[in-house]
Amino acid sequence: MDKILRIDMGAEGGPRITESPLGGYAGMGGRGMTSAIISKEVPPTCHPLSAENKLVIAPGLLSGTTGAMSGRLSVGCKSPLTGGIKEANSGGQPSQVLARLGYAAIVLEGKPPTDDLYKVVINRDGATISVDNDLKMLPNYDAVAKIKGEYGDKVACISIGPAGEMKMSTASIACTDMEMRPTRHAGRGGVGAVMGSKGVKVIVLDDAGKTMRSPKDPEKFKEANKRFVEGLRNHPVTGQGLPAYGTNVLTNIVNEAGGYPTYNFKQGRYDEAHLISGETQAETEKARGGLATHGCHRGCVIRCSGIYHDKDGHFLTKQPEYETVWAHGGNCGICDLDAIATLDFLDDNYGLDTIEMGATIGVAMEAGLLKFGDAEGAINLLHEVGKGTPLGRILGNGAAVTGKVFGVERVPVVKGQALPAYDPRAVQGVGVTYATSPMGADHTAGYAVTANILKVGGEVDPLKPQGQIELSRDLQIATAAVDATGMCLFIAFALLDQPETFQALLDMINAFYGLDLAADGVTDLGKKILSMERDFNARAGFTAHQDRLPRFFTQERLAPHNVTFAVKDEELDQVFNW
Repeated sequence: MDKILRIDMGAEGGPRITESPLGGYAGMGGRGMTSAIISKEVPPTCHPLSAENKLVIAPGLLSGTTGAMSGRLSVGCKSPLTGGIKEANSGGQPSQVLARLGYAAIVLEGKPPTDDLYKVVINRDGATISVDNDLKMLPNYDAVAKIKGEYGDKVACISIGPAGEMKMSTASIACTDMEMRPTRHAGRGGVGAVMGSKGVKVIVLDDAGKTMRSPKDPEKFKEANKRFVEGLRNHPVTGQGLPAYGTNVLTNIVNEAGGYPTYNFKQGRYDEAHLISGETQAETEKARGGLATHGCHRGCVIRCSGIYHDKDGHFLTKQPEYETVWAHGGNCGICDLDAIATLDFLDDNYGLDTIEMGATIGVAMEAGLLKFGDAEGAINLLHEVGKGTPLGRILGNGAAVTGKVFGVERVPVVKGQALPAYDPRAVQGVGVTYATSPMGADHTAGYAVTANILKVGGEVDPLKPQGQIELSRDLQIATAAVDATGMCLFIAFALLDQPETFQALLDMINAFYGLDLAADGVTDLGKKILSMERDFNARAGFTAHQDRLPRFFTQERLAPHNVTFAVKDEELDQVFNW
């Protein structure tokens, strides 16, 4: 990965493709690469859908290697949803393929003067771009089927659905999985709208004729990778819980802990949670001939995904993840797994963030557009979004916009982005992350659920403010660094509990690049990334006032623990004082 591919969509005479060396971006990957380019090259006060914004797509430092779990892709831009810097992360095949093609990043810049829609094809001979208006407004599954018919089933795709073409702030970017289905999404922050504003529908990646990236020290890399995999398989979360039940194993756990946001964050337990739990989901998948254990990309050893079939045994969607099951399930009072799976499919097909759309429908339910528990009504609302009706346009721009339009006070957003599936009153460490992350409300930015609920990497009482600042700070730093490697964030469970597994990861990086990186170097990388992101947001006009949860979290007590979010504002302002 020694070059950057730039495509100027607004160049005179049509889009212009150039390749350049890494230059000052050498040593960066994944989130480090996307945030470095955005913070340096994008005017912080620009409109997110303007020609001045850029969309950066970057594999991680270890992507394209034989390293396990190294296939995460980072997508960065100025977010249409938050107005700040954004990195959205996705699994699937594209990161590995793009890295093997030798590119450390694709940068889409400028804006086409016409409404033509473009297709980018990248293979061992380089990159080409062409108009393909036959793709206009195709849902992701149909668009990928068309690409498959043209290029075969050995390529990988990065695409947007109708929501991205309509530039909705909840629009995601789809990445194809091992079966070439558009089931993996860089979901958060409206990155799909930015890709749509650039006029690009799909990027086709073909690494035929290319080999795995080679380490500087192949034997040391192989030995370190072996130790790394052993650590993942020996940990109860990455070796047992996630492979058996997927991420949705968390439903019963978080519900029992009283931190499962229900009915638009009114209460912390959902009486029907057992009907939509990971255990019930796995049983359903197996009974119908689907899969409860499946990897989203080659090289995945945790295999927390699955395949969900309908009642007739036909493919419906990939296994809905915990956040999706919560967003469309408990948050909306829907306890029908088939309905939730249908909503997941529609989100993927139209190209929408499942967390944002579930939260938005919850706000719409509170507004009285439909009743909590109305699965058919929720499905109909998603079709409105996919069709781009006036109501659909409102909903497709997220929970904050929907709350304003319909006069709802309890709108669970930070920096305009909806909160995920942990109530910050009952899981206060993740509440700190929601409030202070440069990304807006995002559990993955500093997953304090580890120590708050799962007792991984230590134990911090989830119901009290003590220790939450330090917990969130340390996890935000570590997460930024992990996101730069291309590693799946779920490796953190083993890294936090097993020093030898963390050392194995360091040894992999060192063996691959010929470095002598120590733990302090990882910390420095995480701090550097976060500092770039916070600097961009400050120049965009963000202040400490944006690092706050909605006021109702500090005023409304959450059942069953009868608690409010108790971390003080002045403490929140200390998170980045390292």
